[in-house]
Amino acid sequence: MADTSETPASLDVADFKPPARPRRHAGFTLIELTVALVLVALIGSVLYGSLSLAGDSWNRGEAKVQRVSEMRSTEDFLRRTLTSQHPLRFQKVVDKPLYFLGTREELSYAAALPDRAGGGMYYFKLTASGDGRLMLARVIPDYAALALPSFDGADSTALASGVASVRFGYFGRDPGALDAEAPTWRDRWDDPQRLPDLISVDVTLANGSVWPTLVVEPRIAPEVGCATWTPAQRRCL
Repeated sequence: MADTSETPASLDVADFKPPARPRRHAGFTLIELTVALVLVALIGSVLYGSLSLAGDSWNRGEAKVQRVSEMRSTEDFLRRTLTSQHPLRFQKVVDKPLYFLGTREELSYAAALPDRAGGGMYYFKLTASGDGRLMLARVIPDYAALALPSFDGADSTALASGVASVRFGYFGRDPGALDAEAPTWRDRWDDPQRLPDLISVDVTLANGSVWPTLVVEPRIAPEVGCATWTPAQRRCL
């Protein structure tokens, strides 16, 4: 008798699929986002610091260039005027003293203003002001005066800024000393008949730095500007 039992249908392997896993949405976790923000902040800080350092270096470089240019122009002006001092004398005074006054902190002398600045004969005073500037005051000398002029209300020009102090030195002999006597450096000049052999200028800035010492030689013989010069007494009569 035939077997009438039904045989199970053939099974296809493709019909069996694993259960679907839940799909993960693309994106960043909170930790990844935090790390990224920290890295961005660090990079921004480094860039800001680099730019700030570059800006400060640039500003310091410009300030240094300005100070050097100011120093060179000031020393060039002083060198030209001090070496070409004019032997201006008081014509109404018996011994005809020179228009010159030299102390440790102030220097007054007669010289011609450069042509590019207007020219003309002036009596100058060089000193440091209380507000940190190297000032040059000038007045027109009175040839009939009996004493050195006052600088009250005089025209003034700032040669340099940021100056803490200026010191002058004078190399020469005592009044009436013979040429055989050795000249020495001193803080003031007391001989109204002769100019110093050398003049030194030392400038100290407010930041503590100093200019190179300027040493100039007035190229004027002692008897220049005097009608009657007595070599023995070293006086103008």
